[in-house]
Amino acid sequence: MAEVSIGVELPADLLEILVCPACHSSLAVDHDRRELVCTGTVCGLAFPVTDEGIPVLLIDEARKV
Repeated sequence: MAEVSIGVELPADLLEILVCPACHSSLAVDHDRRELVCTGTVCGLAFPVTDEGIPVLLIDEARKV
């Protein structure tokens, strides 16, 4: 059976103020991977979003894109 992805549901005003904890660049939503991805060119990190919709903005929990 195929897994159904519902994407990431975060309020727009929250996305406006969230920044990458490593380089302070803005974050973009990757709905397919359920991540927030750094838009900067320095660190290239992606941060997971839990099933409850909570972004985990810990550098140790991030993956390199």
